[in-house]
Amino acid sequence: MEGYMKMDNLCKLCRREGEKLFLKGEKCLSPKCPLVRRSYPPGQHGSRPKKLSDYGAQLREKQKAKRMYGVNETQFKNYYEKAARLSGDTANLFLSFLERRLDNTVYRLGLATSRSQARQLISHRHVTVNDRKVNIPSYLVKPKDTIKIDNFPSKLPKEMLIPSWLKLDKDKKQGIVLHLPNKEEIETDIDLAQIIEFYSR
Repeated sequence: MEGYMKMDNLCKLCRREGEKLFLKGEKCLSPKCPLVRRSYPPGQHGSRPKKLSDYGAQLREKQKAKRMYGVNETQFKNYYEKAARLSGDTANLFLSFLERRLDNTVYRLGLATSRSQARQLISHRHVTVNDRKVNIPSYLVKPKDTIKIDNFPSKLPKEMLIPSWLKLDKDKKQGIVLHLPNKEEIETDIDLAQIIEFYSR
């Protein structure tokens, strides 16, 4: 899902999941957000949703996370399998891989209004890591990495809170990775336990 989703379809993804995935930047924060006007899934026209089975709930949570971070099934499963092979909390490691993607990092720093915009900036070679051009959105950042973009924004997107594992140095016009992210310092509505259960069946 590396940037191929048409913008017209992004709002339908939020409606399908029943919550904002912040796929269209500042529009998601405005009264024009389609989820505000039509909070039911596309095609249901307000009918009461069916109760999900345990498997169905796990699948929906997985789909929600995939869509939020803009990754395809193969990438998503590979992140899980890599996390499961490492020692430590699988859920924390899994989320860390997703958060450390360069497209997500650029978005979290407030240098793009959405992850899809961040992917576009990266693909068009407007982003550098440690002063080297990187055009791979899935590139995983490391502690002490510095991230810069062309045309550094004069102001951050509305209501953007930079997580504590990152720092934005406005004077030097760059972002800095302070340490690896952990789930305690990441604000997310994703139920990681459901996703881990889905893949560990």
